[in-house]
Amino acid sequence: MASPTAPSSPAPSASATDPRRWWGLMFIGLAQLMVVLDATIVNIALPSAQRELSMSDTNRQWVITAYTLAFGGLLLLGGRVADLVGRKRTFLAGLVGFAVASALGGAAQTDWQLFGARALQGVFAALLAPSALSLLTTTFTDPRERGKAFGVYSGIAGAGSAVGLLAGGLLTEYLDWRWCMYVNAPIALIAFAGGLWSLHDHRPERRPRLDLRGVVLACAGLVAVVYGCSEAEPRGWDSPLVLSMLIAGVLLLALFGWWQTRAGSPLLPPRIVRDRNRAGAFLTLGLAVIAMFGMFLYMTYYFQDVLGYRPVEAGLAFLPMSVTIILTSTQIASRLLHRLPPRLLISPGTLLAAVALFLLTFLPVKADYVAHVLPSTLLFGLGMGLIFVAVMDTATKGVDPNDSGVTSATVNTCQQVGGSIGTALLNTIATSTAGTYVAAHLKSAAATGPVTPAVRSAIAKDGVVHGFHVGLAWASVIMLAASVVAWFVITAPAPRDGHRTAGDGADEDRRAGDAEYDPRRMRAGP
Repeated sequence: MASPTAPSSPAPSASATDPRRWWGLMFIGLAQLMVVLDATIVNIALPSAQRELSMSDTNRQWVITAYTLAFGGLLLLGGRVADLVGRKRTFLAGLVGFAVASALGGAAQTDWQLFGARALQGVFAALLAPSALSLLTTTFTDPRERGKAFGVYSGIAGAGSAVGLLAGGLLTEYLDWRWCMYVNAPIALIAFAGGLWSLHDHRPERRPRLDLRGVVLACAGLVAVVYGCSEAEPRGWDSPLVLSMLIAGVLLLALFGWWQTRAGSPLLPPRIVRDRNRAGAFLTLGLAVIAMFGMFLYMTYYFQDVLGYRPVEAGLAFLPMSVTIILTSTQIASRLLHRLPPRLLISPGTLLAAVALFLLTFLPVKADYVAHVLPSTLLFGLGMGLIFVAVMDTATKGVDPNDSGVTSATVNTCQQVGGSIGTALLNTIATSTAGTYVAAHLKSAAATGPVTPAVRSAIAKDGVVHGFHVGLAWASVIMLAASVVAWFVITAPAPRDGHRTAGDGADEDRRAGDAEYDPRRMRAGP
């Protein structure tokens, strides 16, 4: 058993011995919950908001798109800002801005006021999310404490979307759609007061210049990719607008990658993604989120449109999965994190999730929740709970504190872009498959006699479920691909004697003596 004072372990920072750090974890988790659930809470409220604000069907998508564009496009910039001006400062500023934007959205009197408020929410979420994760990584450096902290954080990250569906249903049904926006304000104010008291800041002694060229390339590329994916749902993947946005986004991001190898103070230092384990964690997370968001989309429609659940009932149907994710993250994965190699958590987790998605392909049109739905959702929650803890720990372990903000932003970018791709891609697969199924079966039914409205309705419902089956099968394949990536790319060993610290030899670029890494930049914040 390695001694805590062994020479190979860095001295603990002030934040690592501060008794208020566990209170800080609670407020970081509260802020993260607010950001994650806000991505889905508005989905349930959207029909009510559309009616009250006289929003057109064409424009209603901007309630979602305005948020995802600003959030996804500005994440890397938000992470680097946290590194330059201080993570606590950025965290608190993000909370205040998010609260103000939410209040403006709740008070909106026109559709464009709501769109603007949602975009403003995305801007401040891009500051808040990476600063929250980087505060976590720099506050908890002891392996055992880090495991517990990441268990809590990952449980919130994994279950927050489903919690948002439940909260949206409750607020819309029993209060008003505007409370789906107003509810963020008191949450943000509580997190602000708690964070001001319990969190420590870390600011570099030398502040490098902001890579403005990198900011423009990264933001423009991410906005183009996210917008292209969001427009793929209503327009189709062969739309000229969608294709041009996706191609432009890929080219801009490729140019951004090239520029980062030449910039004096890069926005995303290449050493961050050159580490094999970290790159594998980024890719695994992106693939897993693609499959997860597709599953959320399908099951939301399945519960409401096929089984006829009310919004509250649909939200409650996700609750067992959310509880399983939280329990698995906090009680199982966090305890195993410092004992096993990360791939022995991630690969089994992705396999369990893939099996759960495959089992959902057998859902009938008339299903019993306990018999047909619950087992698969519990299995999916178990798998995702194992994935999130180990992936987020691997992605942020061993990072120079001066780079923790942009590294955390990259983690969030993988989630945001993966969610956009998953929603658009898997929705397109389901709708196109359903359309083909309905057309073929209507033609077959018409050949034997007149098609009554009842027959047409039954065929349409069968087609929707068939589309979900095919989409879930593809989601299962994507999750299997994540398992393969995790097993063959993430090769980090188990922590030595269960006590390897966050920065003790974790990076391959450090072991290789990467010339870009300067150990003098490493310092613990007060």
